[in-house]
Amino acid sequence: METIVIGCDNAAVSLKNTLKSFLEGKGYAVEDVGCDSREDPTMYPAIAERLCNRIIESGYTKRGVLVCGTGIGMAITANKFKGIRAAVGHDIFSAERSVLSNDCNVVCFGERVIGAELAKRILGQWVELHFKDGPSTPKVENIISIETANMK
Repeated sequence: METIVIGCDNAAVSLKNTLKSFLEGKGYAVEDVGCDSREDPTMYPAIAERLCNRIIESGYTKRGVLVCGTGIGMAITANKFKGIRAAVGHDIFSAERSVLSNDCNVVCFGERVIGAELAKRILGQWVELHFKDGPSTPKVENIISIETANMK
């Protein structure tokens, strides 16, 4: 089973821990890149950077889950890394399409936005999905081309 890397800032420790336990209960290997307490001053960009570097170092075999107050800052930061496609996944349809249409490898949640039970349900479906070559392939290839041209 694949490895999922998970991380959060101090605004989202509770949801991160809930999602980590959920994934472990499903049999996934989970790498936790922090943070571990509400007192930890590490800002979300540093956590996103740790997580993205783990995915990159794995040759993109790992996928990631990032959690902050809204999920937005984590997604913005994660998308600054070559080969990372991150999306906020607060509803099942969007989370599903992030993988099936956009080959997303990082899903982001906001503890202040989404309840734990819904986040677990969405994440449970997200981890089971994998991008397949098809009508969206040219679009993803175009994203990669733009990324290559702009990320020197």
